[in-house]
Amino acid sequence: MSYYIIILHKVIVNKVVKKNSLSYTRRVESEVRYVKYYCIGIKGTGMSTLAQILFDLGNEVSGYDDARGHKFTQDGLEERGIEIFYDHDHEIDKDTIVTYSVAFKEDHPELVRVKEMGLTIKRYHEIMGDVVSQFETIGVSGTHGKTSTSSMIKHVLENTVGCNYFIGAGDGKATRDNKYYVVESDEFNRHFKAYHPAYSIITNIEEEHMEIYKDIDDIRDTFEVFANQTKKLVVANGDNEEVRKINYTTPVKFYGFNENNDIVIKNMELTSEGPRFDLYIEGELYDSFTIPVFGEHMVANAAAAIMICREIGINKEDIKKYFATFKNAKRRFAEEKVGNAIIIDDYAHHPTEIKVTLNAAKQKYPDKRLVVVFRPNTFSRTVDFTDEFVEAFNMADVSYLTEIDSNREKQEDYPGVTSHMIIDKLNNGDIISEETIDKLKDERDSVVCFMGCAYVDSLINAFKEIMK
Repeated sequence: MSYYIIILHKVIVNKVVKKNSLSYTRRVESEVRYVKYYCIGIKGTGMSTLAQILFDLGNEVSGYDDARGHKFTQDGLEERGIEIFYDHDHEIDKDTIVTYSVAFKEDHPELVRVKEMGLTIKRYHEIMGDVVSQFETIGVSGTHGKTSTSSMIKHVLENTVGCNYFIGAGDGKATRDNKYYVVESDEFNRHFKAYHPAYSIITNIEEEHMEIYKDIDDIRDTFEVFANQTKKLVVANGDNEEVRKINYTTPVKFYGFNENNDIVIKNMELTSEGPRFDLYIEGELYDSFTIPVFGEHMVANAAAAIMICREIGINKEDIKKYFATFKNAKRRFAEEKVGNAIIIDDYAHHPTEIKVTLNAAKQKYPDKRLVVVFRPNTFSRTVDFTDEFVEAFNMADVSYLTEIDSNREKQEDYPGVTSHMIIDKLNNGDIISEETIDKLKDERDSVVCFMGCAYVDSLINAFKEIMK
């Protein structure tokens, strides 16, 4: 009998990709071959991030999108020279693996085309699960706060031990040299069940994505699966009733403002420069912190992030140093001044998120008039949380809503559901669009919060024009 030993040599090359006068140099490290990926809906926040990560790990990546206009999520794609197609005629190699956004229905022409070509198709969270399994992963989950908390951890680790990251604000990076992988772990469509992290965070559990889940018990049970797939430690918000109900088989430490937590936030001061607070761990003062972001919710997010950084061995001095220089992720309380008006661009799309964003705006600008411009994203969320939206928007002096802009639901499936279900119940509300943005012409000294998970860039740009 003969024995053959096959040795796979690592191939390391420097590859420079040039496109549209942009260049991006990467160090490609792989075992003999790379994989070709084609991402349908590549400008979506999650898909854009995944495409960038696959590229950085040495694969060949391209994609398709319906939206020809510029989106902030394509910046990282363009830096890497990842090609974006808008037609249905370009060639795709037969050995390409296809993944697609849930916003694209099964009858979409590009999805139909790749199926007819016989290409391998994998769900995006399955591919992401395969990627993060190669690293020591920190999975950040929760109904709200995932992006900000992930960004905090990433900021500290990038500046100390290094890390890969997958963050839903369109940010992603990966090299095989890093030990840790910070991944925003989304409960939508139960995606995070594909992850088995070393450490995980649960920021909160509330009703959301009720087109997916039966009830709050179904949501909590899914978080329980994710928590108990964690290998080393779960850091969970002990002030949240649903988080406390989980039956944890993985070791867990609870954080929050209540005294019955393992990590307790005390002596918090919310100032116009940002919050200051003391953090106690197991009854002893760990240290005092100042963070340059706004809102009580951000203090809770910071406590979870600090605990994870401490757990993996980052020293206290470095944690304090880099928290002091933290800047929040894209579209998370992003501020811009135009004349005397303050523009805040925020991803908030759930009533709870809207409330904490408006509270943060009031904290920083207590003497300014507060205006909301909101682009609703789904018909189902409008139905499920009508009264909660009304309560949130009534915190502002005036609120404007666009018509519902849904990329994954059809109006005919929700007869009679429009933005007026909310507007008609507001103390001071109205409909708005890019064409009627002059309704804001007198808000020259106001804080104007543009919110929604749908893109609001065109509304912001139109507002800037009338401010001129």
